[in-house]
Amino acid sequence: MGSTVLSLRIDGELLDRLRQHAAKRGMSVQDYVVRTLIRDDFDERFTAAVEETEKFYGDSEETEKLYGDSEETEKLYGDSEEEPGPDGGVRHSLTPPVT
Repeated sequence: MGSTVLSLRIDGELLDRLRQHAAKRGMSVQDYVVRTLIRDDFDERFTAAVEETEKFYGDSEETEKLYGDSEETEKLYGDSEEEPGPDGGVRHSLTPPVT
């Protein structure tokens, strides 16, 4: 992925605020703006992905109608338990351990 130059004209007060925000983080204004744009782009892509998933699977109300609410799930499978996973992280399990 290459880089391209983007030139823009901004208000002096905005530039001063950007300098202050960047300085608090030990960044240049350019790096701060690029990071902010990347984060905003990620947020938009994430929101779009969630919306597409909801279109495909339906929203949470429809899911509750199909699979019941969490109280019904707990009655069937028990409370969610945290177990250490093979990599040392926490694994959540709905089914009680077999004894």
